Amino acid sequence: STIEKLDLLKRYDVCVIDEIQMIANTQRGQAWTRAVLGLSCPEIHICGAENARPLLLRILEDCGDQVEVIEYKRKTPLEVVDRPFTLERVEPGDALVAFSKKRVLEMAAMYQSKGVRTSVIYGDLPPETRRMQYRDFLSGESKVLVTTDAIGMGVNLPIRRVVFTELTKFDGNERRWLTSQEVKQIAGRAGRQGIYDVGYVASTEDYGAEFLRECLETEDEPLEQAVLGPSEALLEIHELPLREKLALWSVTEEKLPYYRKMDVRDYLLVLDAVAPFRLPEPILFRLMTLPFDVRSYELMQTLLEYVETFFIRHKDAVPRPEPAGWQLQDLERYYQKLCLYYSFSKNFGAQFDPQWVYRERDTTSERLNQLLLRL
Repeated sequence: STIEKLDLLKRYDVCVIDEIQMIANTQRGQAWTRAVLGLSCPEIHICGAENARPLLLRILEDCGDQVEVIEYKRKTPLEVVDRPFTLERVEPGDALVAFSKKRVLEMAAMYQSKGVRTSVIYGDLPPETRRMQYRDFLSGESKVLVTTDAIGMGVNLPIRRVVFTELTKFDGNERRWLTSQEVKQIAGRAGRQGIYDVGYVASTEDYGAEFLRECLETEDEPLEQAVLGPSEALLEIHELPLREKLALWSVTEEKLPYYRKMDVRDYLLVLDAVAPFRLPEPILFRLMTLPFDVRSYELMQTLLEYVETFFIRHKDAVPRPEPAGWQLQDLERYYQKLCLYYSFSKNFGAQFDPQWVYRERDTTSERLNQLLLRL
């Protein structure tokens, strides 16, 4: 399960929370905090970067939990290649990393035009399509992986060398240098134990080796604050509308210094968009927490269509999404609409056929995979 979809009402025997360092992420961190604090489970394994340990121990002490800490050290050495990498010198087992979908697709198309079979990974790809691309790289059908930093989490592939084709990234607010933790997360995918004796890290930049070495040798600053999201307890306050309560909640300082509030701008965008419908606050709260890209005009319009159909016209079901084209971007957006259709229908009890959604997502993922093979 993605961490956002975790069901806290269910009891589990054992749970594993991976990538715990994400608990400090401004947008998504609240999902990790919610999992750590809210899981109903006698045994929880929490995995992640060393710099999350002090923060996590403070949180778990508050919970009164028994904690055992186990350290794992990398067994395969990681070496930085001094000589700048040129794209023509690509070899089987290489993973080339860029920080935009456009750049990834350009590089993949260049290699495939030269007869180099390539697997492609970036954030907009559905999970099923990613698995297909990973499968080809695992089997050796594709020799090279071209990817964004999506490779940095939850991926264990036979990569011999990670090549940074960029050392800066746009993080949604500004273009900045990669952090030492980002470099470690991505570079650490090189040299899979049991396949390679050494993992290699390289850069296309003249100064890249020095930068990468410094990042890999730098001890990361400990994480200081876990990110909290708003809870439905806000609905118990009746003096203010939800939008004002949410804005007020976001600027109220936490009593415990190792928590901070999430960025609620996306939630406010949803509340502003659906404000004309004058819906009850419990519905508004669930609408604003639906998992979709609120900055996509097309997806937001789809949500508004669903709201009007289900809550204003009182229809039993909302319209099924339809593909608007067959190019990469068309299919990616169609997949996102399928996910929104599923989430909305499931959250609000609208009539729908889950099996149809599963089939459409599988078919769309396969079509995307075929397009990537023909770049």
